[in-house]
Amino acid sequence: MAHSTVADIPVNIYRPKDPYVGKAVDNIRLTPEDSPNDVRHVVLDLSEGSLRYIEGQSIGIVPPGTDANGKPHKLRLYSIASSRIGDHKDSKTVSLCVKRVVYKHPETGAEVRGVASNHICSLKPGDPVMITGPVGKSFLLPEDPTMNIVMIATGTGIAPFRAFLRHIYDEMPTPWQGEVWLFFGVQTSVDLLYHDELVGYTEKSGGKFKLMTAISREQKNAEGGRMYVQHRIAEHADTLWSMVQQRNTCTYICGLRGMEDGIDVAFTTAAAKQGLEWPAYQFDLKQSDLWHVETY
Repeated sequence: MAHSTVADIPVNIYRPKDPYVGKAVDNIRLTPEDSPNDVRHVVLDLSEGSLRYIEGQSIGIVPPGTDANGKPHKLRLYSIASSRIGDHKDSKTVSLCVKRVVYKHPETGAEVRGVASNHICSLKPGDPVMITGPVGKSFLLPEDPTMNIVMIATGTGIAPFRAFLRHIYDEMPTPWQGEVWLFFGVQTSVDLLYHDELVGYTEKSGGKFKLMTAISREQKNAEGGRMYVQHRIAEHADTLWSMVQQRNTCTYICGLRGMEDGIDVAFTTAAAKQGLEWPAYQFDLKQSDLWHVETY
């Protein structure tokens, strides 16, 4: 199944040995100042180069400086959070959704800061940024606007789905006819990134877009424990299984790897009701370009 409305998917226009040097345009904090999670929406200028991209792709960011061994830092890949025309709608920017990584070293207790995430989250307008890519041909939207889309995200895994929704509901010349579902898992309600945008699409889509959130520290699941995204999946497992079986539904999973097991449990239960084994069925979906996973 073809998964792009662009015949020539752009890949590796800029490589690590010869990156494009863009500059920061905007750096917007998406979470409140008192939140333990510092998540940023960062817009980068591409106007002086030839980098282009489509929804579902990633770009590489090369942090400046050298590592402990005196070698240049390796690039880190980030899912693109803007549609192909960018937030400014002029095809001259690309946006990222990045969480500042700060943690305690398990042995020394010293504070450790992620090199790339802190570089990006600290950017000021005009600061230079070394960019590579884009990369990715497997996490793309289908061409057929009658297809159903199921998106499952945790945290900054929302990035490619923001790009999907902007393209589907703001830019496509004909309305998307299929059902579009988003399951979004976060820790607290203040971590619901792009929430106003997402709610807006529930109205703009005429009811075709459904948003389901799982707020682990504020909501309870059926067993009384914390509500994670896999519990929301379980609540709708029979409906989702029916959609998947019709072979007109593309499923995308992006975020923390830990959510995959819970999603598999929900679909295993639904499949078993019809005497089917989920692992084999899921494998067939992947081979048919109907099941896409990017977790970390």
